[in-house]
Amino acid sequence: MLNINGITVRLGGRTILDGASAALPPGSRVGLIGRNGAGKSTMVRVIAGLLEPDEGSAEMPRGSRLGYIAQEAPAGQETPFDTVLAADTERAALMIESETCEDPDRLGDVYERLIAIDAYTAPARAAQILLGLGFDEEMQAQPLDSFSGGWKMRVALAALLFSQPDVLLLDEPSNHLDLEAVMWLEDFLKSYSATIVVVSHERDFLNNVVDHILHLQGGKITLYPGGYDAFERQRAERMAQLAAAKANQDIQRAKLQDYVARNSARASTAKQAQSRQKMLAKMQPIAELANDPSLSFDFPDPSELRPPLITLDMASVGYSDIPILKRLNMRLDPDDRVALLGRNGNGKTTLARLLAAQLAPIDGEMNASGKMKVGYFTQYQVEELDADDTPLEHMTRIMKGSSPAAVRAQLGRFGFSGDKAIGKVGKMSGGEKARLALALITRDAPHLLILDEPTNHLDVDAREALVQALNAYSGAVVLVSHDRHMLELTADRLVLVDNGTAKEFDGSLDDYIAFVLKGDKPDGAAPGASKADRKASKKAATDARDRETALRRTIRDLEADTARLTTERNALDRAMFDPAGAEPRFAKLSMSDLGKRRADVQGKIEAVEAKWLEATEALETA
Repeated sequence: MLNINGITVRLGGRTILDGASAALPPGSRVGLIGRNGAGKSTMVRVIAGLLEPDEGSAEMPRGSRLGYIAQEAPAGQETPFDTVLAADTERAALMIESETCEDPDRLGDVYERLIAIDAYTAPARAAQILLGLGFDEEMQAQPLDSFSGGWKMRVALAALLFSQPDVLLLDEPSNHLDLEAVMWLEDFLKSYSATIVVVSHERDFLNNVVDHILHLQGGKITLYPGGYDAFERQRAERMAQLAAAKANQDIQRAKLQDYVARNSARASTAKQAQSRQKMLAKMQPIAELANDPSLSFDFPDPSELRPPLITLDMASVGYSDIPILKRLNMRLDPDDRVALLGRNGNGKTTLARLLAAQLAPIDGEMNASGKMKVGYFTQYQVEELDADDTPLEHMTRIMKGSSPAAVRAQLGRFGFSGDKAIGKVGKMSGGEKARLALALITRDAPHLLILDEPTNHLDVDAREALVQALNAYSGAVVLVSHDRHMLELTADRLVLVDNGTAKEFDGSLDDYIAFVLKGDKPDGAAPGASKADRKASKKAATDARDRETALRRTIRDLEADTARLTTERNALDRAMFDPAGAEPRFAKLSMSDLGKRRADVQGKIEAVEAKWLEATEALETA
């Protein structure tokens, strides 16, 4: 069991964790979630023993081995294979001792222990883990220094998994992985027998891997049973309870304030008024559910263009006249939603750059509409933002000639209004920088959005907001992502980039996942179904996505109606119990009219709540 006992951490005068406590069951697989900046990585570092808390502790059974990836990736001339093998320090030490030990009794103990820890199958296990994370046999034998930082972090992850610790800590392990490697990791972790604590923002990953959710908010942690969907249902119930409690408290507060105002001056009731004044002072305010600007994504709709936007005819593309992809035949229309699939290194980004006109075809033809505007998002744009500038300065510079109001309006679409627009980029979170980059690339209402891993720095709620914004956007979308939830809800077409070309994949995303998990080599077509069946299946999936999107939009609108009506009801209650503090629109109404108005509003609230319940049940069914 892993016990988190009253952990408090203060950094730079700010309290990150505030008496956080939870008891994680033995062998549990726990997803640690929370908004960006909530303190998830801080919590993991405390559990790993890398950060000393101001108060409290993290405790586990004596002798437990804890595994955590260091911040620095491995480097040097050692190979990934040797690095992974060396991660099992006990095996490495015993193997050396077996070759040098001259004491027959000790040598017998060494061999017995080597057999017990399955030491002789270790090379095969190490190779299999590396293969699952994308290293073929040739790559496993290359020096570490020949790889990029992302691939080196994969080696670190492989070494951690190979060492088989009793408590495995993973902080956003999928950030350096492609979809195929994420699916392999998911499959590996599902069969992992020890305790796992994983920080992740991927809904499908959490649903498929974890059996508990540890939610971090306001410095506190709460443990929920089940995967992410189960947590979200429980959280929705708590939010509804919070809203109801807030409304009830407002009524009680208004009653108390009215009593104090009417009875403080009278000697016979002054004591009771003082008592109620103390009750008011002690009443802890229930926080209003705030409109979080970090969930703002609103892509401007482009002007209409006649199809097609882009056609590729036997095109080849690459670098320095060396083709990476050949025989490309593709058509993009204004309402297309395309997901590019395939392992990292197969050419997904190269194809995206060709469609964005950042690369010219080496051979063949590419035709694009002359009036088409393209918005192309990559992680490099996030990293290249000027840390000393503000969002307003970035947008003003790129929208040269536009009015200040137009610049502010585009920033406001992505949650950068007021003080948020004039804060330094260097002090922003990764998610905020990603939102700013998206605001910048869409400033002229592009007809085609090309998004290469847009979710790497976004938390679960922000990813959901991005999905809904993409589904509301009227232009075409080409998406590269390892987030299956996003792909399933936004993509109508799947294109597999593999074997030096790109072909339409005629199956569903589930078909593709089945291919990868079985270790098959997909060739762009799903087996076992006719072309007509596959088209029908794809249309059904698209229709289901559209229905789900419509239901989510309906639920969001109904929640907004409930909030508006609840605010109006509270204002009516204040007008009835405290006429002096009534809003101007209600100040001249009689008590009878106020009562009728309140009854009408209450009826509307109940009707909206009934529709909300119906819509949420329909969404769960969908």
